[in-house]
Amino acid sequence: MLVFAAVIVTAALVIVELNQSRELTLQLAWYGLGYLAALAIAHLLIRTFAPYADPVLLPLVALLNGLGLVMIYRLDLARAAAGTANCGVPADQPQAPTQLLWTGVALLFLLATLMIVKDHTKLAEYSYTLLLLGVLFLALPSVLPASLSEVNGAKIWIKIPGLLSIQPAEFAKIALIVFAAAFLTSKQQVLTGAGKKFLGLTLPRARDLGPLLLALVICLAVLVRGKDLGTSLLIFGVMLVMIYLATSRVSWLIIGLVGFGGGAYLAYRLFGHVRQRVDIWLHPFDDPTGDGYQLVQSLFGLGTGGIFGTGLGAGRPNIVPCASTDFIASGLGEELGLVGLTVVLLCYLLLAGRGIRAGLSVGDTFGRLLAGGLAFTLVFQMFIVVGGVTRLIPLTGLTTPFLSYGGSSLLANYIILALLVRISDSSRRPKDPPAPAAPKRESLNEAMTQVVPLTKRGDQE
Repeated sequence: MLVFAAVIVTAALVIVELNQSRELTLQLAWYGLGYLAALAIAHLLIRTFAPYADPVLLPLVALLNGLGLVMIYRLDLARAAAGTANCGVPADQPQAPTQLLWTGVALLFLLATLMIVKDHTKLAEYSYTLLLLGVLFLALPSVLPASLSEVNGAKIWIKIPGLLSIQPAEFAKIALIVFAAAFLTSKQQVLTGAGKKFLGLTLPRARDLGPLLLALVICLAVLVRGKDLGTSLLIFGVMLVMIYLATSRVSWLIIGLVGFGGGAYLAYRLFGHVRQRVDIWLHPFDDPTGDGYQLVQSLFGLGTGGIFGTGLGAGRPNIVPCASTDFIASGLGEELGLVGLTVVLLCYLLLAGRGIRAGLSVGDTFGRLLAGGLAFTLVFQMFIVVGGVTRLIPLTGLTTPFLSYGGSSLLANYIILALLVRISDSSRRPKDPPAPAAPKRESLNEAMTQVVPLTKRGDQE
């Protein structure tokens, strides 16, 4: 399967190069060889540190990461040919080499996670420490000066001038999922049985769900203040699904959705940037060259692609602002069409399904909730992104896991992959055969006896 993924990615790079430059360059060989080397290293790491892990997880991630690299390389060629910047990226600054470098760094994070987390159940012992780190990661950009934290109006970055930019929310969501899994595991019996009845719904007791709700409210308040609506929606949705997985009660989903509706209405009335996102969603063509330009161009691109797409390198995804980050799904939809974009979505569904399957197979409740939360994070984030670029829901500014350009997203998602690999390895590892029981020593009274007649000495001789 890894070879199959590598062949698809290499063929896609060749098609892009031929459609854009009408010739094959040596630079393409470096990209292809670098990606193949990354795949081989990742395979060896997983086979060494998690030999019983699900063999489907890595090929799916390799295919998605490779397709993202192909689209980023395609946008580099288009930006260089046009000679114009896009979303602040200069025409002569290619992003594909940087993305390939980040892939290598992400593999180091994969290795480190597999080496440190040898038993996923040990993470539950550090749940409150991880919660504190997660809240600090979310809050830090909001207290920094705008020059060190703000990009496109959202204060969600930590910028180190001249070096790199980090989006700490990508790592904070993993810490919050670990905390939620550990907390719900300790409160599972109480949450499934205790609580008052109201209109057929079982309401939670404050002392049972209070710590989780308090942490969630703090995180959402920090994110809304920093105008990070996408991460707010992602964390809330993941926490709600994890509560349902822990309790199997539909009433929790109903209560959560009602609370979400009230919170969304309150945010719309209080915050101007929320009203702006909703207005662009409802009426994008009222200002097609201003606030609605990005969404309008995305819709035109998807419409141009149609069912089978224009072909890799034959479309115009570069006219969409930030096509390599927030709107990379739109570029794939234009050049691969509805069929190609559906295949990409199916890869995410398969990845989430294998992660949930590992959680169901593992023997502990914490591992089941952790795998479910991590797997749902990937597929739900993809839903939010695709829903935004297709105008199903308002735009949120989230990146597409494994596809979009960016180091923070890639590193965090490879950590998620490492945790799913570890849980899968634990669930598929053959059980040690039980030690043979020691023979039971019978008492003299229970021992078999036999009467032996006595004989004379003469008879014996």
